[in-house]
Amino acid sequence: MALRKPPIAPVIRKLPPAPARSREPHGPDQFPSATLIPLPGEAPEDVVIDAQGLVVCGVVDGRILRVDPATGGVELIGRVAGRPLGLEAMPDGSVLVCDSEHGLLRLDPDTGTLETLVGEVAGSPLRFCSNVTAASDGTLWFTQSSTRFGLEHHIGAIFEHRGSGRLLRRDPDGTVTVVLDGLHFANGVTMSTDGKSVLWVETDGYTLKRLAVDGGEPETVMANLPGMPDNISRAADGRLWIAFIYPRNALVDRLGALPGWIRQVLWRVPEQLIDLLRERTTWAMCVDESGNVLRDLQSKSAGYHDVTGVAEHDGRLYLGSLLEPALLSLRL
Repeated sequence: MALRKPPIAPVIRKLPPAPARSREPHGPDQFPSATLIPLPGEAPEDVVIDAQGLVVCGVVDGRILRVDPATGGVELIGRVAGRPLGLEAMPDGSVLVCDSEHGLLRLDPDTGTLETLVGEVAGSPLRFCSNVTAASDGTLWFTQSSTRFGLEHHIGAIFEHRGSGRLLRRDPDGTVTVVLDGLHFANGVTMSTDGKSVLWVETDGYTLKRLAVDGGEPETVMANLPGMPDNISRAADGRLWIAFIYPRNALVDRLGALPGWIRQVLWRVPEQLIDLLRERTTWAMCVDESGNVLRDLQSKSAGYHDVTGVAEHDGRLYLGSLLEPALLSLRL
């Protein structure tokens, strides 16, 4: 049974016109040869590489899987009660897991044991914890996509055009701080190469941003992105990979300028119909930490859609998806 939709409280927000790149079906770089790695489950939302060079992902029923991309072998290493979103492979072999319903967790792959690191913030349950990254001193930076909507009604945050996402920090002593709020669907997050700043994307803000770990004001590294960014990951030589789940949608952009009552009416439309507006594509972009585009890989014929996770290792790029029952491996 579908969950009853919560009400929305729209605000007026006028966005700049989407860049011309958003209307192009392919990137400027040739799309690499691709191989599917089937999974015993759907929706590997994020993908990370562990110390053994194996791919770790979570699927929709809560299982955390470790995949050998050379053989296609899959090992169950744990299970969370909610839906696993963002992941972070730690140097000690543990895996940080953003559970859609239960906050930020740590998984011991050897035993399957779970530890709750952040279950609530200021007395409120941490729901829709989206992604996490670890600094070298043990500080954890993580995002919450929305404080108003859970994963099951995440489109509500986009209909509202009201920034309700947050960037948070967990210090090594366990202290949790809300660093920034009012973000437009805060999502993928990673540390800079020098460890002096944290970078994150805002899906409904179409931006890549940076904040110095010692404070100051956030800086927009890339504005008016051509697609809706989801997770990001750090690669060698200061490079970042951004997964784009969808190209920009002109109707979604225009919603922000429509009167609130119109969006409240549209919000009552079944989400199966809303889903028809989404344009299917396979898209990952590589940028440097200054926002210069280094590689732009997009295809509408790769047979793999709704890309939400991306990780590079040993000459290959591994993609995860909000939809697919597989990973996609690209030869770089």
